[in-house]
Amino acid sequence: MNDTDQKASILLIDDHPMLCQGLKHLISMSPNMEVIAMAHSGSEGIELAKEHDPDLILLDLNMPVMNGLDTLIALRNEHVSSRIVMFTVSNYKGDLITLIKSGADGYLLKDMEPEQLLESIDKACNGEMVLSNELAPMLLEGLREKSSSQQNIADLTRRELQTAKLIAKGMTNKMIAKKLEISEGTVKVYVKSILKKLSLRSRVELAIWILEEN
Repeated sequence: MNDTDQKASILLIDDHPMLCQGLKHLISMSPNMEVIAMAHSGSEGIELAKEHDPDLILLDLNMPVMNGLDTLIALRNEHVSSRIVMFTVSNYKGDLITLIKSGADGYLLKDMEPEQLLESIDKACNGEMVLSNELAPMLLEGLREKSSSQQNIADLTRRELQTAKLIAKGMTNKMIAKKLEISEGTVKVYVKSILKKLSLRSRVELAIWILEEN
């Protein structure tokens, strides 16, 4: 296809090669997405994320040596701006809250039906927060406990505030760039600056914070 460059790029990080191949095959059924790389360890995933700067990273939680939480924190500390969605068997509330607060943009369970999973991945690529249905109430309850004492909207520039509000509407970097008539690279710079100024770890936390501030 000639529109390959318009497809959302996805990096898979999971220590089970067969699962990765199955996911890659499932995602290949969508005309809107493609898997550009696969990693079977956290450290390998971090290097591939820095190399490819994918639109979305699907990250397993339970991996040996470097687990999903450690990998997620390392990715955010490296200022990887990709959306990161956890893909796991754990429906434990503590894992969910910890991972979202550490910078995850979504949390999907591995027992989802393939059609539902593909739809959720597509939504994540388009900037939406994705959660397995039964986890949503737990997330809202947990995130409301977060103190906003270090978060001040006055710290943002006019452009950063515009960007933050568009993120809260679920827009991707590409959509924001088109809306504000700036480059996608400039949007990424704004996003990193916003998260740093507000002491937030992910677009999800930013979106919730903006909605509560408004």
